[in-house]
Parts: sequence; C-alpha cells; structure tokens
Amino acid sequence: MLRPRRRGIASVNAEVRDGIVPAAGRIAMTPDRSAQAPGANYRLVALIIASALFMEFVDATVLATALPTMARDFSVRPQDMSVALTSYLLALAIFIPASGVLADRFGSRTVFRTAIVLFMLGSLACGQSPTLEMIVLSRFVQGIGGAMMIPVGRLVLLRTVAKQDMVNAMSWLLVPALIGPIVGPPLGGFIVTYLDWRWIFYINLPMGMLGLWLTGRFIANVREERPNPFDAIGFVLSGIALGCLLFGFEMVSRPGEAGLAGTLIAVGLVAGTAYIAHARRREGAILDLALLRDDTFRLSVIAGSVTRITQGAQPFLLPLMMQVGFGFSAARSGTITVATAVGSLAMKSFAPRILRRFGFRRSLIVNGVIATAGYAICGLFNPAWPTWAMFAVLVEAGFFMSFQFTAYNTIAYDGIDKRQMSNATAFYATFQQLMLSLGICVAAVALHLAMLARGHALPTLGDFSAAFWVVTAISLSATIWNLRFAPEAGAEISGHSDDATPTGARPAGQES
Repeated sequence: MLRPRRRGIASVNAEVRDGIVPAAGRIAMTPDRSAQAPGANYRLVALIIASALFMEFVDATVLATALPTMARDFSVRPQDMSVALTSYLLALAIFIPASGVLADRFGSRTVFRTAIVLFMLGSLACGQSPTLEMIVLSRFVQGIGGAMMIPVGRLVLLRTVAKQDMVNAMSWLLVPALIGPIVGPPLGGFIVTYLDWRWIFYINLPMGMLGLWLTGRFIANVREERPNPFDAIGFVLSGIALGCLLFGFEMVSRPGEAGLAGTLIAVGLVAGTAYIAHARRREGAILDLALLRDDTFRLSVIAGSVTRITQGAQPFLLPLMMQVGFGFSAARSGTITVATAVGSLAMKSFAPRILRRFGFRRSLIVNGVIATAGYAICGLFNPAWPTWAMFAVLVEAGFFMSFQFTAYNTIAYDGIDKRQMSNATAFYATFQQLMLSLGICVAAVALHLAMLARGHALPTLGDFSAAFWVVTAISLSATIWNLRFAPEAGAEISGHSDDATPTGARPAGQES
C-alpha cells in the first residue's frame, strides 16, 4: 500500500532524528549524525538546502536575461539560444530518476555535495565557452549537478519534517531560492550591460563553496542499509525517451530540422513505451509507476506538470519580448522581470493560512485560474505600457503561481509511505523538470509558428503575444485535474477542516 498506516511520517522522522533504525521490512535508514549540529531543525535544514538551490535559481534567471547578448556573440538568432536552457533541463530530466537510488546507496549528504561540485565545474566551463555548442555541453554538466541537488535536497527535508509542518517547511525552502530570481535579473542586466556575460557563471563559484561547507557541517548522511539494485535498463530507456522527446520538441522550432525532430520524437515515444513495459515487470524500477496508484500523488503530478508549461516558458519569453520586441536594454528588462520573484517571495507567509482556511482542493482550483490569467495578460504588454503596470502584473502572476506550486509540491506526498519517499521525490522531480523543459520548447515552437504565419524573420510583439496565449491556454487545462482532488485531500497537512466532511471521515493519508 502506498498510503501510510497510523504510524505516520512524524513518528518515522523522530526515529531517524534519534538515530533509531525503523523496522520496515528489509529497508532501514542509517543516519550519520556526525555532521549534524545539535538542535538543528527543519527550518535550518531547509535554509541550508535552499542556499544551494539559490545558486541554481540565480544562474537560471541571470542566463535568461543574457540570452540576446550571448546570441550576438555566438552569431545565432536569439530564439536559437533556447537550446542553452533546454540542454540544462534535459540533463535534469535524464539524471533526476537516478538521484533517489544514489542517495539511498551513498547517503544524502555525499550526493548533495557531489552535485554542488558538478554544478560549479559546469559553471566554470560555461564561462570559458567560445561557441554555442560548447556552452550547451557545459550547461549539460551543470544540469547533472542540478539533477541531484533538487530531489535529494527535497528528500532530506521530507525526512526531517513532521507532516503538519510540511507547508511551513516548503515555504522556508523557498525563501533563499526565491531571493535568487529577485537578484538574478537586475544582476544579469548589470553584468551584460557593464561587464562580460561570462561573469554570470563565475559568480556561482563562491556560492557553491558556501553550500559545500554548510552541507558538510549540518546535513546528516542518511542512507538505506539495503538499497534496491540500480535499474540500469530503466535508466537507459528513460534517458533515451526523455532526451529524444525534449530535443525533438526543441528542434521543431528550428528551420530545416523538421525531419530530425520527427525522428527524435518517434524514438522517444518508442523508448518511453519500452520503459513502461519494463517498469511494469520490474520491482524497484528507477521511475516507479506504482506511485501513480495514489490518487493525490497522481493528480499533483498531472495538474502540476500541465501548469509548469507556463512556468517553464516565462523565463524564456519575457526577456526576449522586452529586449527584442520592445528594444529594452538587458538592465531595464531585468528590473521588470524581477517582479515575478518579488511576488513569489511575498507569497511565503500567506500559503499556510490560505490552505488552512480553504483547503488544498478549493485553493488549487481558484488560484490556478488567477495565476494563469496573470501570465496571459503578459501577451498584452507593449512598449507603451508604464513600467509600473507591467511590474504590478508580474508581481501578481508570481504571487499566485508560487502559491500554486507550493500547494502541488506539498500535497503530492500526502499519501506516500516513508519507504517510498526517495522514489516519490525522484519521480515527481523528473516530471517537474521535464515539463519546465517542455514549456521552453512549447514557447519556442509557438513563437516560431507565429513568425511563419506572419512571414516575419524576427519575432514581433504579435508573435510574442501568440506564444504567451498558447502556453497559458495549455496550463489553464490543469483546472480539469484540480477539480478531481478529494475535498479532504491534504487536510492533515494544512489543518483545514470542512464542516461538510462526513462524520468519521479521516484526513487524507490515514488508514485504519
């Protein structure tokens, strides 16, 4: 069964923190407490993990601001730079499935620190890249590091926090990670305007060193005593499927590459079908499809994935629209697009109260429509809009979209047993990053098709508007899945109580 018994996450976490090995079949957790400070709580752990994620978020937002300048240096079209974003997210999608197994085998601290080192090496290589091809390869190395940072960091937190503290823990995890996007756009604009774009990668090095020290000092090296054997066949099949699909979709937006794009997509679909057949026969597959039997996890994966189309497209479309479509400088573009991060940060203190008052289902339905509408308004932007008006719209969009993902990321694990937690975090993070990558691809394809339809060699305001509305229309369809959440879903996490809940009904995640 995927849903936990009365002995819930809180009691299991207490055992892990106290150094007790729980009797859970043949699976047991071994915490190495030598590296964990006395009295460390989930807030401290969340902030340490987020300090590493801060490096990733700064890198991503700074890079988005610098894409037009980098395109000029590499003598390519601005929209062709989407491959520099896609290659990073591609590495995430391929290697995230292996992160849970690696953490179980070698320990969460070891894997997390290795991830930071890889990210730093990739950053150094990006700064030295002379061509687009070289930076794509370097970004892929960065992505391998990021692939382990994201799910392993979340796994550490989920093993540290009691269920009723989960919303607060996720909010704490977002704080430094949201400061990154606030700092990133203006910092990227400053570097591109007054220095050299290569410095956007070099700034990762001191941040990475700090993350290495904090992780070694405060994060316990928790691992499984008897981890599942590595699913090599599943890793190869899932990697081929995800890689071919992502690059196939990315190639669709490139002139003269339709044949190659079709071939890649076909190979990806065949490999994906082969993986599904493999996963159904193998226990402990690298992406465990049995997790989808849990209704709440499945709905969070589907609805969250569809919504992330818009979230993935936004960092690609906004800077391009403002710099190519509006003629703004990189610095001015960065000071406007920072608004989404300001809105996201403002959301932090509201999420627990909103979920306690309205519950997950109602919040996801209403907030999802509002968040998507905010990004749809971006399709109406033009140079005549006052800066404050564009800033206000983006603050609103960032606020509501951040709440949406906080809710999705939290409720996903409501019914997941502790023994399945590493598999669940790897599975969820894989689809999260896959859809962020697909969001870039969908945006690039929509922009390219709009240009073809209008006969434009370079994108204009109308082309950007069409692209924004395509991606937001796709994300709006998540409402269909939000409506399918049970009214009491996540009640134990949020603390929400509904007078309409039948007498004797138990909060989601508990069984007799």
